[in-house]
Amino acid sequence: MPNLPDAVVWSIPAFVLLTVVEMISYRLHPDEDAAGYAAKDAATSVSMGLGSLFFDALWKIPIVVIYTAVHAATPLRVPVLWWTVLLMLLAQDFFYYWSHRGHHVIRILWACHVVHHSSERFNLSTALRQPWTSLTSWPFYVPLIAVGVHPAALAFCSSVNLVYQFWIHTERIDRLPRWFEFVFNTPSHHRVHHASQGGYLDRNFGGILIVWDRLFGSFVPEAERPVYGLTKNIGTHNLIKVATHEYAAIARDLKRATGWGERAGRVFRGPGWQPRATGDETAAGGPSAGTAATGEAAVA
Repeated sequence: MPNLPDAVVWSIPAFVLLTVVEMISYRLHPDEDAAGYAAKDAATSVSMGLGSLFFDALWKIPIVVIYTAVHAATPLRVPVLWWTVLLMLLAQDFFYYWSHRGHHVIRILWACHVVHHSSERFNLSTALRQPWTSLTSWPFYVPLIAVGVHPAALAFCSSVNLVYQFWIHTERIDRLPRWFEFVFNTPSHHRVHHASQGGYLDRNFGGILIVWDRLFGSFVPEAERPVYGLTKNIGTHNLIKVATHEYAAIARDLKRATGWGERAGRVFRGPGWQPRATGDETAAGGPSAGTAATGEAAVA
């Protein structure tokens, strides 16, 4: 097995440099319509990103154990060659789409992912706002391990996917050539994903490619200017609250729940789900009140 690098670690200097360049660009050429930067918000995003490096190292231990066991159990092996790496990147991006979509429509998964959406601004520092509880994505990639992809190769592909998504967190790049916008995820597509208004909610889940959204009915082009954040913003820069606020909300809802059906719904249905007995199917603190993409009454 070749020694594949961690693309994220190698890219950290570029992340820092490009973020500083974007900050300076707002100073030199202000945009009154863009959210731009705020010191506390950017500091929160960077701090969450640094913290995620530490916590991700811890979560990798049980994940590596599981993946290694699955890989050892299958007789299949995918060799690491230049063309198989391209195929693995394509496959990883496909499963990333479903993982990302799942993290928007299942509340316990959203409790992890909501961290990334908690900023009311959209800039390169937002890309660094990563969760500290990233132990929820691994099941989506088990099929890749089961068909013989080495866990290290999967880790490499995942890091490449994450690095690609850094540059699309910006308002400084408008639309790109039509062919590129049709195939790849771009700043325009990702601005829609981070928006909190109704028609944009739960859309554009792709990582590198936007074609998955086009194929599976979750694509929406950018039209009106996005409003970033959650439908009910948390209004804090406290790192612990940013990392755990949705878990705390789940705990409160479970405490008030009147039966096991409601408890299951509070954990496994959409973030805005309410039991029908309340007569209220609108969002209650989740990022959205409904989505045509999933058909749920209230999801995020």
